Amino acid sequence: MWINVYGAEMVHRSREGEKGYFYTVKKSKHPMSYCRAIASMEGERKALHKAYHDKLYGFPIGDDNELFCRLVLEINQAGLSWETILKKESTFRKAYHNFNIKKVASYTDRDRERLMNDAGIIRNRLKINAAIENAKTIAQLQKEHGSFAEWLAMQHPKSKEEWTKLFKKTFRFTGGEIVNEFLMSAGYLPGAHSEDCPVYKKVLKAKPMWRE
Repeated sequence: MWINVYGAEMVHRSREGEKGYFYTVKKSKHPMSYCRAIASMEGERKALHKAYHDKLYGFPIGDDNELFCRLVLEINQAGLSWETILKKESTFRKAYHNFNIKKVASYTDRDRERLMNDAGIIRNRLKINAAIENAKTIAQLQKEHGSFAEWLAMQHPKSKEEWTKLFKKTFRFTGGEIVNEFLMSAGYLPGAHSEDCPVYKKVLKAKPMWRE
């Protein structure tokens, strides 16, 4: 995940030991967690990130459509800033029928072209195709296992490497960084918040899968 913290400078997510993800400002030697980076923001930008960080990031997701939503957004973030995705979330929801899995799975070539011409989303054909094909895959998992959430729970626990291997085998456009961020953001892997972040305790109370 990339986020702008100081003007044109960027913050890059990177793994450091067992302490989770840190965001390092380019041209700076000082690591900064996403939690701390938000504290340094101001105005609408801070409100945008804080809404996601405080209410969604790292919390368990029980609804299949919302899990699908998070996966699609993480896929679309590849090569871009997370801030760009957060700003476009509402238009993503409109374009993809609020991430209704059955509806997206039934998309036709006409829908693919509609999405390619929608300036409100990321107009990348590979990412659009991945969303549609992944919806079809999830719909099949629902038939076989009851729900996408149940299928994920059946796979737990796994290491990041094991999860990545499974996702690459099962879904499209799911590299290691995308898989890790999706699972971390939905509570299947630890690392979303630093332990001194006030939201960390709230996440623990929500009983994320990684705590089991």
